[in-house]
Amino acid sequence: MPRQVDHVGRRRLIAEAVCRLADERGLEGVTLRDVAARAEVSMGAVQRCFRTKEEMLVFALGYIGERIGERVQARLVRSPAQSAGTALGHAATEISLLAEEHRAEARVWLAFVAQAAVSPALAGTLKANYAALQDAFARLIAEVGEEAEPVGPLDPRREARTLLALADGLTTHVLIGHLTPQDAHDVLHAHLAGLWERRVRPPH
Repeated sequence: MPRQVDHVGRRRLIAEAVCRLADERGLEGVTLRDVAARAEVSMGAVQRCFRTKEEMLVFALGYIGERIGERVQARLVRSPAQSAGTALGHAATEISLLAEEHRAEARVWLAFVAQAAVSPALAGTLKANYAALQDAFARLIAEVGEEAEPVGPLDPRREARTLLALADGLTTHVLIGHLTPQDAHDVLHAHLAGLWERRVRPPH
């Protein structure tokens, strides 16, 4: 009987190989042949999963986004009773990739962002990822508005866009050494604290 192939598992294995190579060499150093060697599969196996290098990169970018999303969800599940504001802080911290153990992932993410500037397919995947994150942030910000008495008008979508741009920018600043991870944490949490102070006050 022919051996059954786990196509989903193989595609993820290849995506992990893409990420390791991108971390070492940048995306320009990622070739189908080198990915096959790093994933310890044949060139034919890679080509059966992905018709082109671009298709492989698009999948790998989506895989990174899923992995980050799963970490965010896992962190929220660990503290289900937390407030919407606390949940938002946890989510923004995870997405910023500030922890030392996520430094390689940050390098790979920024390599994909740079390549997306000249790749419509990668740009489309990134825009979809950012839209989903922005919606999640906006929902949490709206929940915070419901938990407290508004001081002034609160525009969840505008605040979500601002927070997402800040979190994304902090990734770059830490990666190039302009800010330390602690500096970035301070900037992020000062922004969140300022948001709540400007927009809401506890109910009487």
